[in-house]
Parts: sequence; structure tokens; C-alpha cells
Amino acid sequence: MASSNFIDYVKINCRSGAGGAGSVHFRREKHTPKGGPDGGDGGRGGHIILRGNSQLWTLLHLKYRKHVKAGHGVAGEGGRRSGAQGEDVILDVPLGTIARDPETSQQLAEITEDGQEIILFAGGRGGMGNDHFKTATQQAPEYAQPGEPGREEWVVLELKLLADVGLVGFPNAGKSTLLSVLSAARPEIADYPFTTLVPNLGVVAYRDYKSFVMADIPGIIEGASQGKGLGLRFLRHIERNSILLFLIPATSENIRQEYNTLLNELREFNPELMDKSRMLAITKMDLVDDETRQKLQDDLPKKIPVAYISAVSQQGLDELKDMIWQNLTNIEPV
Repeated sequence: MASSNFIDYVKINCRSGAGGAGSVHFRREKHTPKGGPDGGDGGRGGHIILRGNSQLWTLLHLKYRKHVKAGHGVAGEGGRRSGAQGEDVILDVPLGTIARDPETSQQLAEITEDGQEIILFAGGRGGMGNDHFKTATQQAPEYAQPGEPGREEWVVLELKLLADVGLVGFPNAGKSTLLSVLSAARPEIADYPFTTLVPNLGVVAYRDYKSFVMADIPGIIEGASQGKGLGLRFLRHIERNSILLFLIPATSENIRQEYNTLLNELREFNPELMDKSRMLAITKMDLVDDETRQKLQDDLPKKIPVAYISAVSQQGLDELKDMIWQNLTNIEPV
């Protein structure tokens, strides 16, 4: 997924269709010169509908579609014939897409399942024909309802990646390298900060044909929760992950302090993230010797599962996958 093609935020103008007018019509036939009212109802206006599509990973296809207009309902006709409904517009979006009001930030809809459909803006109702308004004292009503107008609103679509495991760490912690080794994903990898500018997803194969989804999220810097660095743009993707896997290099000067800084940025952004399962992977273990590894254990945060890994030398990767799978399925380790 090229960085220029990963679009996780779009703002579009939506207009649902107006309902068709009801018909004012009277039955007129050769042997019925003064028949009663038989005006049909107008058709409803077209809806603007969001639909989940598991084959989509980005909002790129909506980036240049700034105006979305549904069809108007058709007016009713004589003979109690109803007008046709306006054509709906269905917007396919990736799973994890949220629709918000751009003025109030109120959430309007959330798509989490493939094929899920939500009417974002309903079309106007069609007006009733004069056939509905006849009474014992008013047997020839000369009026019918107009159709309701549609709605025209701006809406923000925001994508939050859905993944089982989100990789959390400072730039250069080895997140992209780990994802490329564990899955078929091919994120850009280089030895400088902020190589990853967009989230990358990878499917990690596990035993007996099982698998889970891992997300490599751009690196945190201190102050990210206030918008520094890539800031809020990537933090929202972390909200949707079942497990947060913190990655800290074995070469870090103070592992516990680095972990606490990462944790604090998440807490500042959204305190609910503290309720998610957390794991710690000490990366780049191929760069330290056994003596240094022993010293590392004294510097680790308490009460959190830890794995020692090296994506380059493949060290500890099976143990890491076991640890993740046990947590995802709440299986006690053997």
C-alpha cells in the first residue's frame, strides 16, 4: 500500500433525494365521466447509504468525489400509480470507517462488518396523492401532498484500522521490520525516523492455518497526543486494536522510562486505551550479548508479558506469536 494512496480521512457533501409529489387526479373514463380521486403517491427520494466492504483498505476512492447526490422520487400518477423511488447512492467503505458531523464531531454511523449497510442520510418521503384525502363530505379533494425535501449535509469519513494487534513504539523501534518478517506485508524500511508515514496491515500466519491481523502504526514521539509529529493522525488507528504490542529496542538507554512515555501518550489521547491488553517485545536482541540481556530484565516494567525478539535473526518470533495467540483467545499458556 503506497503511502500516497493511503487515505484515512475525507470530507464530502451528500444530498439525499427529494420525495416525489402526490398526484391530484380524478378517474375519467368513457362510462365514468365524474369518477372519484385516484391520484397516486410520489416515490421516496434516494438514500445516501454507507456499506462495509472488506476488500477496501483505504478511502482513496472517495478522495476526489466531493459531491454525492441521490436521485429524486418521481411524482405519482392517476389510477393510483405510485411514482418510482429515487435512486439510492451506496458508498462502499473499509471496515472501521466512522462518519462524523464536521461541525460538532458527533458520530453519525460506524461500519464494522462486511456487507453492513447504514442509511447515512434518508431521502425525503413521497407525498400522498389526493386519493388519501377523500371523505364523506369532501369527495373530490383538489390537493395532494408535496414530496419532502432531501437533506444536504457535509460529512467526514474517518478510517480507524481494524486489527488484532497494534504495534506501538518510537520511530526506529523495529515495527516495520517485524511486520515484514511475520507477514507478507512489505512496508518501507530504513534506518531513520518516520520511515512509516501511514499504517500498514499484515496477516500473520499461525499454527493449524489460524491467523491474526497486525498493524504497523507510525511511530510515537513524546507529545504526540497534543498533535506533535504525526500526532493524532495515527493515534486514532490504535483505538481499534485488540492488543497493544509495545516494541522497545534492547539498545534503549532506559526501557521502563520509554515504556512509560509511550503509555502516557496513549493515556493522554484516550484513557480507554488503558483497558486494552498490553504486551512488550524487546527488539534487536541480536545486537546485545547474554550479559546485557540479564541486566535488561531488571529494567522491565512489571506485570506485563515480555518477549525477546530479533526480526533479523528470527529469534523469539514463535514465542511472540504464541504469546499473542494466547492473549487473543484467552488461553492459558501450556
